[in-house]
Amino acid sequence: MTLEHKFCQLGGDLVVVDGSTIEGYASLFGKSDQGGDTVEKGAYAASLTKRASIKMLWQHDPSEPIGVWDEVREDAKGLWVKGRILTEVSRGREAAALIGAGAIDGLSIGYRTVKSRKDGKGGRLLSELELWEVSLVTFPMLPDARVGAKGDDPAAQTLREMAAVFDDARRTMARD
Repeated sequence: MTLEHKFCQLGGDLVVVDGSTIEGYASLFGKSDQGGDTVEKGAYAASLTKRASIKMLWQHDPSEPIGVWDEVREDAKGLWVKGRILTEVSRGREAAALIGAGAIDGLSIGYRTVKSRKDGKGGRLLSELELWEVSLVTFPMLPDARVGAKGDDPAAQTLREMAAVFDDARRTMARD
């Protein structure tokens, strides 16, 4: 069995609260990553009903679990995760500090492709994936999601929301 990895930069959709609770999107539907793969809506559904536990790893290293995902689900936007970095573990403390400082800003999923097809542009449309793990990583591949916050500073949240408005306006102007 070959386990593949798909990276997603953490973003406005990912928040770290109290230095250890994370919630946000690990994968976005309909967005092509830098490898040309696009995950379709529903791709994780079968896997999430079969697999009781999705692991939280550091840089895809199975010998370095750094927390637990308490909730992993699909919604209309993508694969949403919520979990806790275990700061009682040395690598968990490091991960929380690096995320809080903005040095780590990526999530990556570890999965096996069950069903896919070519998209006509050299990429794949991934319609069914067997999800194994979601890792915190240094180098993400999906640039459409960005680090949101270390959620313990209300003023910083306001600044992030303002930055998101400006970023959306910039993207709209670039398309026109």
